[in-house]
Amino acid sequence: MSRRPGNQGRVRARRCAVQALYQWQMTGQEPPAIVAEFVADRELNGVDLEYFEVLVREVPRQFETLRGDLEACIDREWPKLDPVERSVLLIGAYELRNCLEMPFRVVINEGVELCKMFGTVEGHRYVNGVLDRLAQSLRAVEVAAGH
Repeated sequence: MSRRPGNQGRVRARRCAVQALYQWQMTGQEPPAIVAEFVADRELNGVDLEYFEVLVREVPRQFETLRGDLEACIDREWPKLDPVERSVLLIGAYELRNCLEMPFRVVINEGVELCKMFGTVEGHRYVNGVLDRLAQSLRAVEVAAGH
């Protein structure tokens, strides 16, 4: 259970967070209980635990705002989205809104990679388009500058 910072630690934290947020959506279990379960029951070598905990705590806390951001960018009703894709989109929306030090292109790329790993066959294309539209809204200056 490393608290290793850096890119790989955050990549691993996002992977765990997708699973934890899926569990949150499916069971309604409280985020602190899910975090405790992950820490106790899973192999978390190389995971940035602090970032994992932030994602699993803050995404549910900011859920209504993040869902509102995303609903402006999706072409179907929220409940009709695949729950894995919802988890990935929520993480991406959280990062676009709150992690301004993280370039928008990194957020989008990470979302696509998470969907390739956990989502439906074509889910990564959908997530790419939604996060791109959201970046244009939340990070208009950065997107316009091409960074």
